[in-house]
Amino acid sequence: MSNLDRRSFLKTSSIASGALLTAAPQMSSAFYASAADEIKVALIGCGGRGTGAAFQALSVKENVTLVAMADAFKDRVDKCYTSLMSDKNPKVKARVKVAEENKFVGFEGYKKAIALADVVILTTPPGFRPIHFEEAVAQGKHVFMEKPVATDALGIRRVLKAAEESKKKNLKVVVGLQRHYQKSYLETYERVINQKMIGDIVSARCYWNNDGVWMVKREKEMTEMEYQMRNWYYFVWLCGDHICEQHIHNIDVINWFKGGHPTEAIGMGGREVRKGKEYGEIFDHHYVEFQYGDGMILNSQCRHQPGTVSNVSEHLVGTKGRATEGKITDIAGNSIWRHRDTDDKNPYQVEHDVLFDCIVNNKPINDAENGAMATMTSILGRMATYSGQKVKWEDALNSNINLMPDKFDWNAMPKVLPDSNGFYPIPVPGKDKII
Repeated sequence: MSNLDRRSFLKTSSIASGALLTAAPQMSSAFYASAADEIKVALIGCGGRGTGAAFQALSVKENVTLVAMADAFKDRVDKCYTSLMSDKNPKVKARVKVAEENKFVGFEGYKKAIALADVVILTTPPGFRPIHFEEAVAQGKHVFMEKPVATDALGIRRVLKAAEESKKKNLKVVVGLQRHYQKSYLETYERVINQKMIGDIVSARCYWNNDGVWMVKREKEMTEMEYQMRNWYYFVWLCGDHICEQHIHNIDVINWFKGGHPTEAIGMGGREVRKGKEYGEIFDHHYVEFQYGDGMILNSQCRHQPGTVSNVSEHLVGTKGRATEGKITDIAGNSIWRHRDTDDKNPYQVEHDVLFDCIVNNKPINDAENGAMATMTSILGRMATYSGQKVKWEDALNSNINLMPDKFDWNAMPKVLPDSNGFYPIPVPGKDKII
């Protein structure tokens, strides 16, 4: 698990390498459709991202119908259903065939929803992803799941185990790291990796710096469990911190182009601006130096601070030039290639187009391992910033710290609780145990 060589990494990290389309498929009892067959979909997690993913799944050319929905909260199921049934998109509306009895609410509804489908969309808060992915694989379903795929190392190990089982069953799995399906990135990859236009990669940097995201206020009638799940972005067991939830995209790109994951990390972070009790326990900035096996350093920044410079990008420095998305220059800074965005499709849509095409035509595709490795790299960075220590990959991956609650119930208590003034404990570098 700790030694992922370049060849195996590239097989799981991108359709660009071509490796995903070379292996002979292993037949199983998994559902395969002809172009005319109805492919039944279940949506697990009906928030904003889930609603968007459902729209995209129901917009593919194949005969797809939504037959089941599940969420912890009824209002989210209702809002999502109303959006999908809007007259603004008649094609999507016609493909929604969810009976009232197939709208499941609560912590256990996902099992019943998965049982009704051929393909499962997993878009709950990330902390639940390992549990839901395991169940989908156990039931033999094809999967689209959003990133990140876990929030702690225990979850990563569960995903990796389920990923191996999904391969044995010849299940198709796509993870929402959509840059792997974006034309500008695929063309850049071809020129950087296959054509060696910048030579050998010797350093990299990546960013997700912006103002931040939404926040949900606590209501008097909410239990602690409900509040944390409503305001999930600000609790590590649910979100993983924004270095995992957002910055994973940029970190994943560097892993992809590098052909592997870092071997260690050191970093710093904290809360300078976002200090209110409503912001839970996560940091508002992280800076990490990731070191790869050949000594290359990735400088990584992510920040949620209004009024500061915004930057969401990735950059590679090679022995012959430099590259970023859709652009390559020589060492002197002269442009030697630029992507022309003609007929570029929305990569969020392309993810689903590829998934359902692979299902209908029984082509092998499985992003689960790459999704786990990208997520684990982000968790490694969080461990480094929270602890202030140098953290090795093997130590991080083998951590037995379990962030998840012992029980899922509206009256059960998460492991991190507020003090008498409503403030949550914040990680303290140099003091907190993170492995």
